[in-house]
Amino acid sequence: MSNVVITNHPLIQHKLSILRRVETSSKEFRALIREIAMLLCYEATRDLHLKEIEIETPICKTTAKSIEGKKLAIVPILRAGLGMVDGMLELIPSARVGHIGLYRDHETLMPVEYYCKLPADINERDVFVVDPMLATGGSAIDAISQIKLRKPRSIKFVCIISAPEGIEALQKAHPDVEIFCAGMDEKLNEHGYIVPGLGDAGDRIFGTK
Repeated sequence: MSNVVITNHPLIQHKLSILRRVETSSKEFRALIREIAMLLCYEATRDLHLKEIEIETPICKTTAKSIEGKKLAIVPILRAGLGMVDGMLELIPSARVGHIGLYRDHETLMPVEYYCKLPADINERDVFVVDPMLATGGSAIDAISQIKLRKPRSIKFVCIISAPEGIEALQKAHPDVEIFCAGMDEKLNEHGYIVPGLGDAGDRIFGTK
C-alpha cells in the first residue's frame, strides 16, 4: 500500500477512540471530525513545495520559507464530507471549495450522483477529496472520476476511517491517487458498513437517523 498513509499520531488515535463511542454527542462528534481533519490535512500537505523569500523580523532582515504558488481545492463528498471542510480550511484558508453530492443505494450499495459543483479553475489546482468514511470505495471512486474529467493538477483522498475493501477498490480504480486516513478497520459487514467503524458519519454529524 505504497500510496496509503495511515496516520498513527497519538492525538489522532486518541480523538478517534472518542469519535467511535456510541455515547459521543453530535456536537462533540462534529468537533472531533473537524479536529481530526485538521491533523490529517497537516499530513496530506507535507509535500507542498516551498520557496525562499526575504522578510523583515523585529530584529533584522532574513530569508524564510513560503509555499510556492500552490492552488488548492477541497471537495467534500456530500453530505458527511462537509464535516471535514472547516478543519482543513483552518490550515489552508485560501483553498477553494467544491461539492460533489452522492448517496449510496442501499440495495446495490452503488453511489448515485445528484450534484456536482467545482471551482472553475480546478484544472489549475491540487485537489483534496474528503469523506469521513471509505467503505466500499464506490463514492470515492465516482467522485474522483468526475473530478478527473476536469483535469486537475493532482488529487488526494482524505478520510478518517477506511475498510480494506475500500482501500483496495480505490487503489485499483485510481492508482495515482494518494490516500490519507486516520485508521483502517477490520472489514465491511453484510450491509456495507465498516466494522468496528463508528456508525453512519453523516447521521452522527448532523444528528439525523
